[in-house]
Amino acid sequence: MRRATLATIAAAAGVSLPTVSKVLNGKDDVGAETRARVRQLLAEYDYVPVGSRRASGHMLVDLVFTALDSPWAVEIIRGVVDTGLHVVVSSTDKPRRHTSWAASLVEARRAGALLVTSQLTAADRRVLANSRIPVVVIDPVDLPQPNVPSVGATNWAGGLSATEHLLRLGHRRVGVIGGPAGMLCSRARVDGYRAALDRAGIAFDPELVRHGDFKHEGGFRRAAELLAMPDRPTAIFAGNDEQALGVIEAARVAGLSVPHDLSVVGFDDLPVAVWSSPALTTVRQPLTEMGRHAGRMLADLIAGRPVETERVELATELVVRSSTKEPPC
Repeated sequence: MRRATLATIAAAAGVSLPTVSKVLNGKDDVGAETRARVRQLLAEYDYVPVGSRRASGHMLVDLVFTALDSPWAVEIIRGVVDTGLHVVVSSTDKPRRHTSWAASLVEARRAGALLVTSQLTAADRRVLANSRIPVVVIDPVDLPQPNVPSVGATNWAGGLSATEHLLRLGHRRVGVIGGPAGMLCSRARVDGYRAALDRAGIAFDPELVRHGDFKHEGGFRRAAELLAMPDRPTAIFAGNDEQALGVIEAARVAGLSVPHDLSVVGFDDLPVAVWSSPALTTVRQPLTEMGRHAGRMLADLIAGRPVETERVELATELVVRSSTKEPPC
């Protein structure tokens, strides 16, 4: 397939060659609508400027998060950087005045992209597909598109092990606070919780299920609801460590002691988990290794090598600390 030229872009946009050149070189004397149209076409036609980074062999990749507001992201970044890739970190929640995130990535001539739990619009997917930029998804929000490799963790098994640990301790009223209901990892962890109850012969009670936002505030608010119930749970499995810390604070505000009055289990095993008070029992998600594995997959794709498998799930592991014990008598 022949590469697009500036003349191709100019004809498609209905503007002159100098106008396209001005947009390409960042000049500010082009109207906003025209600039946006030209940039979008540059991305869609996968225009490669002479002397671009890709042509010179110095290849940058984008590591894109939905948001950069969690220590969880740092563990992913650590793993990707370990692979030796030259990484530009960004987020899809950053305001962009003229172009979509995907169009900006193509315009910047990235060699590839790692998308972390990112939900892309149909326009973003179309731009990426037309650009032929290799993409790997980490911890996908939903099942990725065909031929898009992904790296995740055994979320269902993690939810199962967390709940079975509480059941083995003797808890029978176990609440769960998942993340956003639409996220694949959140649904899988709650499904693992339900499977553990079913294995133990304990009836599922939808009143004990809440969905938060994977943040401290969500865990705090949803735990306050559960702890206000007349027959409150004696244990709560939180969908991630940040929500678990919110649960511990909600228990403190309610005058309850963790783990004597309420046992709490998290998910992720962030570095802060061992320093919480009490130290948090949690499901270790291999975040650094997920980033490292995805980075290696992307490096293979950039080099034209096929990946061994398009769907990778790395094992989770229950880590028992001080935030869980037998229920009060």
